[in-house]
Amino acid sequence: MNRIEDFDCPEHDKKPVEPGDAINRRVFMHNSLAVLGGLTMLGGSAASHGVLSAMPAAESAEADVSVIGPYGRWAAGLVGDEPPPLSFRRSEWQELEQWRKAAGERVVERLGVPDIGGLPQVKVNRQYTHDGLHVEELSWQLPYGRPTEAILLKPENAKAPLPGIMAFHDHGGNKYFGKRKITATSSRLHPLIEKHQAEYYESRAWANEIARRGYVVLVSDAFPFASRRVMPKDVPERLLKGWQGLSDDDPENPGHIVAYNRWAANHESTMARSLFCAGTSWPGVFMTEDRKALDVLCARDDVDAERIGCGGLSGGGMRTVFTGGLDPRIKCAVCVGFMTTWRDFLLNKSFTHTWMTYVPILPRELDFPEILGLRVPLPTLVLNDRDDFLYTMPEMTRADGILREVYDKAGAGERYKCSFYPGEHKFDAAMQAEAFDWLDRWLKA
Repeated sequence: MNRIEDFDCPEHDKKPVEPGDAINRRVFMHNSLAVLGGLTMLGGSAASHGVLSAMPAAESAEADVSVIGPYGRWAAGLVGDEPPPLSFRRSEWQELEQWRKAAGERVVERLGVPDIGGLPQVKVNRQYTHDGLHVEELSWQLPYGRPTEAILLKPENAKAPLPGIMAFHDHGGNKYFGKRKITATSSRLHPLIEKHQAEYYESRAWANEIARRGYVVLVSDAFPFASRRVMPKDVPERLLKGWQGLSDDDPENPGHIVAYNRWAANHESTMARSLFCAGTSWPGVFMTEDRKALDVLCARDDVDAERIGCGGLSGGGMRTVFTGGLDPRIKCAVCVGFMTTWRDFLLNKSFTHTWMTYVPILPRELDFPEILGLRVPLPTLVLNDRDDFLYTMPEMTRADGILREVYDKAGAGERYKCSFYPGEHKFDAAMQAEAFDWLDRWLKA
């Protein structure tokens, strides 16, 4: 998931990690709120300590309280309440394709999407069957970094070309894992993956579940997760000072994984600033790497490249916004647990999200929901959780209204849907059922 876990960790948080420790959104909520509010939290949820209620949300530009104090009202005024210049909701934009071209080009420009060449050469490292699915362990080398590893799933003995799914894994404060978070390729999962899937996916490997319905599903490690992660040995020694438990002697040891994830969280601001200095952005790197994975999926003989969908929870939902919004090969998109407005980030929730979210300057030109709206009239489903502390309910509702207005103006209202579910940040079985039915409706008809 895409949130507090990557707040710059203070020195006092660089403590030894016990092998049984788990790292999740609550751990980072505690740590970050302790930094922001001068609080010491000893356990339980943030809400149980009254922390969230002690930090009132500034849910409009008129509020005097915000996550940046008295500067919130001024900063919100830079964006304003009216649709920004590149919004399709403005009266001057009447021609859909003209708007999509102009706004899409501007988003790509602001992202600083780097050119990383053509279709990479794909290696099939291993093939086998598991629980009724054909599994391929793939890898490909991009012009930088270690090879990208991926898992491909499809029904065993599938014959005809099938529709394809780009399944985007979440962030979750866990850069040690990537593709494994939403897949199961054996009867035994790593204990931290079991816990992760139980907390966020109702103990389901959702990529497997959608593959069983008749899809070729590709799950690749995002930058910089799992096979794409930054290793401590790759950085100057001074960046490791004070961190414990980072030995690679037993990398699958839970203690090492938790220690690595804490270090990687602290390192995220360094990565983001360096990417800015390179003239790109974190979402821009996501975008270009996800497009390479999409190239790989579409090039396969067992995939119908005219019927491709994508989706994911949280960080996967964010990747759905950018790739689903900007790449027309994605014929159906499902964004889960990542839909609000730039105003919500600005006033209320920027501290709960990773550096991977933000695009300089763009909020003055296009609101966040309208990035996904660039795909109109292609089908789009948004799934939200009512108690998701990563966003405020008023701004999630406003984001739904923005996307509804975009689709209605384009004459494609029946191709957009937004649903709100009870509970906290998750993509549970009920939400998966709606997502899968939506994909079936538009990719199998």
